[in-house]
Amino acid sequence: MSLSIEEGLRLVREYGAAEHGLAVLVTSGRDAPSVSVVNAGVLPHPVTGDPTVAFVARGATAKLTNLRKDPRATLVFRSGWEWVAARGPVELAGPDDPLAGVDLRQLLRDIYLAAGGEHPDLDEYDRAMAAERRTAVLLKPARFTTNPPGT
Repeated sequence: MSLSIEEGLRLVREYGAAEHGLAVLVTSGRDAPSVSVVNAGVLPHPVTGDPTVAFVARGATAKLTNLRKDPRATLVFRSGWEWVAARGPVELAGPDDPLAGVDLRQLLRDIYLAAGGEHPDLDEYDRAMAAERRTAVLLKPARFTTNPPGT
């Protein structure tokens, strides 16, 4: 069942909050879809201000390799048997993927907070993100789908 962007974002926020920001990420792998679990949340795009569904990826990972080859992804959020999938193109912002006009340190913090994270020492968080060469992944939701209510 297709949803409007507004309704899809509402469900992402709702289900994300219920499940500590956990989402299933699907990217195009070498021979088949590649799947992993990430912490994600909704926030304004750091350049355009448009609603974005974002997560942070560790440096040299299959997810980033896949997204560099085919910059599209699906994120699936769930709460119980209810789920919503956000699909669309992605942009990367990181040490190997500079995005003009973006303060990477602040963007990584913003994504962490949008995904429900809390950290007692954000300076330590910043050091860990830099050491691990973390990259922000910004999904521009082009389509949302969900299961019919009560299924």
